[in-house]
Amino acid sequence: MILLHAQPYDISANGFYFEDADSYEAKARNNKNDYGQPVEEYEIQFIDGDDIDCALAKAWGINQANFAAYLEAAEDWDEDDKHRYIIAVGECGYSHEQVASDPSSVDMSLYALSSMRDLAEQFVEEGIFGEIPESLQFYIDYDAIARDLSVDYAETTIAGTNFIFHCA
Repeated sequence: MILLHAQPYDISANGFYFEDADSYEAKARNNKNDYGQPVEEYEIQFIDGDDIDCALAKAWGINQANFAAYLEAAEDWDEDDKHRYIIAVGECGYSHEQVASDPSSVDMSLYALSSMRDLAEQFVEEGIFGEIPESLQFYIDYDAIARDLSVDYAETTIAGTNFIFHCA
């Protein structure tokens, strides 16, 4: 469950909490300022929910015009789609319009690893650098490989999980 707050820009009006677009509409329709005038403009604030949904709200830039689509995406998308959207928009320079319809279509390599060294070790283990004889495996400089990988890959932390990624 995600809890949002509609904070009026009108300082003579009170805000309200809501969980979906229908409750927002009902409360906004009846909200009046101290002078009996309808309140029209709100800042939408993320109040409570999973850490990943908070990060998604920040990347989404939730506002009065787009919060309903955000709530739908937060409910429908799996965590991988949320991570891809957050990284694509926040780190790779994609626009919301390019990613929001299908985050899985973003051409991105994404690894949930704690460091570039871990990525280097994974790549060696997967054979990306070719077959390495067992007698030479103890001489591999994973730190040097990690430094080389950091030219093409970057790191970010989302909701407490470290990711290494490369956007094409």
